[in-house]
Amino acid sequence: MFIFDSKKFPDSPGIYLFYNDKRELIYVGKATSLKDRVASYFRNPLPTSPLKMGRRPIELLINEVSDVKIIQTESVLEAIILEANTIKKFQPKYNVDLKDDKSWNYIVMTKENYPQVKTVRQHEIENSKFDPRFNRGRNLKFKFGPYPGLKTREMMKLLQRLFFISHCKPCQPGKPCRPCLYYAMEQCLGVCTGEITSQEYKKKVIRPLVMFLRGNKKGVIRQLGKQMKEESKKENFEEAGRLRNQISALQRIQDIALLNKSFTSQQKFEIRNSKFEFSRIEGYDISNLGEAGKVGSMVVFENSESNKSQYRKFKIKNVLGQSDVGCLHEVLERRLKHSEWRMPNVILVDGGVPQVNRTVETIRVNKFKIPVVGIAKGPKRKKNEFILGSKEKEFVKWVNKNQELLVRVRDEAHRFAISYQRKLRKIKH
Repeated sequence: MFIFDSKKFPDSPGIYLFYNDKRELIYVGKATSLKDRVASYFRNPLPTSPLKMGRRPIELLINEVSDVKIIQTESVLEAIILEANTIKKFQPKYNVDLKDDKSWNYIVMTKENYPQVKTVRQHEIENSKFDPRFNRGRNLKFKFGPYPGLKTREMMKLLQRLFFISHCKPCQPGKPCRPCLYYAMEQCLGVCTGEITSQEYKKKVIRPLVMFLRGNKKGVIRQLGKQMKEESKKENFEEAGRLRNQISALQRIQDIALLNKSFTSQQKFEIRNSKFEFSRIEGYDISNLGEAGKVGSMVVFENSESNKSQYRKFKIKNVLGQSDVGCLHEVLERRLKHSEWRMPNVILVDGGVPQVNRTVETIRVNKFKIPVVGIAKGPKRKKNEFILGSKEKEFVKWVNKNQELLVRVRDEAHRFAISYQRKLRKIKH
């Protein structure tokens, strides 16, 4: 039986492979922390009785393991993809025995001019009543998986952002074209507006996505890099910039939503057991209603509690127009000049990628090193989306364990900004 040694396993994402004494691969699993996940199998010794009657598959598995190998990945998303590809290739017996078809999904791509990318279950592919386009799988160009069902939706959201997957209807010649919501968010390349042909869509979206789902992220980045240089030579700098940002996103995949439940189900606001100190959080929001001018708020939470004596409000002085990002930049510039105020351990902003990127840049220019997290609303404004300005492992873990606290900070910053805005409006009238 295998004897676990924690020193041989890193605290990082990846997959683990269990082998029996015949050197046969019998099980593959994924982990956000290889050390913690593999250790969980071997903490409590199982009975070594040869009798298999009444024994659970997991008990049979553990007693059969004689060696464990690991493959580290740069993100949880890549671990999920690598696990699925490895299971599909080797068909380890315990993965087959333990798999529940109802909880596993596939990512499929249709053969249409603008291929649809969807998550489906196997029985839905085989049942043409579910979606006639599938035609029992005959109308599918690619099928990847299976993936754990609870994670597939989050995977699709992340893949959509990374690869600009379109979910809108293609623009029809002779008919008015309406841009979709994702087009306005710069996450759709223009399928809905007729700005991209089907061949361009396959080249820019489908091919890189297929390569990524096959586990070749390095190849994707290399291919995108070549395309970026080509666009720069053509002086198509907007497309070159998009490709540059896509490469950067792939190199720094932030997949908080895919982390194991052990990271997200804890309700405590954990600060201990970390080499980083996150006791002081400053939250920022901009209220930009136009009539009474633009204002910004700064709220302070120390040891998970608000400290209202240190709240600050800012009237925007130098930003023309309705730029929330510009207003946030001004607020941060003014705040960072107050060296007499205690500096935060974390800065939280109400907003998405543009706000986080501008905040990170402002902090860097002012020669500070403060991790940043932003909270944006999803497309239907029902679910919070966390955007990190740092990929430092301890910071990522801390954010996942303290999401409720961060939402409280965001809500308080929003409330404080709105109350200041209303106060100014009353004074004006």
